[in-house]
Amino acid sequence: MSDDVIGSGRRTLGLEAEAVARAARQLDDGFRRAVEVLRAAEGQVIVSGVGKSGLIARKIAATFTSTGTPAVFLHPVDSLHGDLGVVSRRDAAVLLSKSGETEELFGLVSSLVRMQVPIVALTGNPSSSLARAAVAVLDASVEEEACPLDLAPTTSTTVALALGDALAVALLELRGFSRQDFAALHPAGALGRKLLLRVRDVMVPAAGVVRSDTAMREVVMSLAHARGLATVVENDRVQGVITAGDLSRIAERWDNFLELPAGDLMTTTPRMARADDLASTVTGQMERIGIVAMPVVDEQQRMVGVVHLHDLMRAGAV
Repeated sequence: MSDDVIGSGRRTLGLEAEAVARAARQLDDGFRRAVEVLRAAEGQVIVSGVGKSGLIARKIAATFTSTGTPAVFLHPVDSLHGDLGVVSRRDAAVLLSKSGETEELFGLVSSLVRMQVPIVALTGNPSSSLARAAVAVLDASVEEEACPLDLAPTTSTTVALALGDALAVALLELRGFSRQDFAALHPAGALGRKLLLRVRDVMVPAAGVVRSDTAMREVVMSLAHARGLATVVENDRVQGVITAGDLSRIAERWDNFLELPAGDLMTTTPRMARADDLASTVTGQMERIGIVAMPVVDEQQRMVGVVHLHDLMRAGAV
């Protein structure tokens, strides 16, 4: 039984993967036209469909909205009972129907045509009534559904979803939608925190600051109070660092290291961060080179704080 189940799963995934690849191969000028229509809309994109197509339409609308193209899902039946009020002449529409002949959809189609709202048809039948009412048509036809009865929408909904993603990404790129734009639309999520969080939001006040002539005996005491990082500063500028991890290496090379000045033993080319650096970027740097803290400096290399890997991770920078 297990082999049959695995085989069934592989067959479904294979059929859907090939259907998406086929849709990519047959993408034509209709896609370019669809993107132009949606980009030109001064209002929002109305996305609609019935049944399983309606569920896919909801996801496409959500993807549009989260990537900089304002969109809303409108159920075609509800549109005939007051909800048409969300549509304006400044909008464009994306309508989904495998057959292109879905009866419940055509009340909305008639209303959109009357309001001169341009329609992008995403359909498995490019010769359908829906396609004829549209200004741009995306061919979402499939050779067969993954359902062995060739009835339940499976392969066809996967292709429709992929075409919706392709539209959203093309619009994202044309609009120059940035990581910061994405974060602004996702302020409460982990992605938003990662993209918005800056070093200044996580750093702590400067601690463990010593001079180059400070004896290592005092530096060791500073390390205990400064969470493992002593920063050597002269004339208000960072000259180097000594970390708790450095101590074992120093002790192996110098018998009398406790009496030596910090300037003789410090790392003279330390990694440093700026307050406006992305916290996620600094976290990646610290993980790659194996350090747990960095001094934070301004444009003149003056120390303004310290950032610790533990604090970055706790703040959600990864």
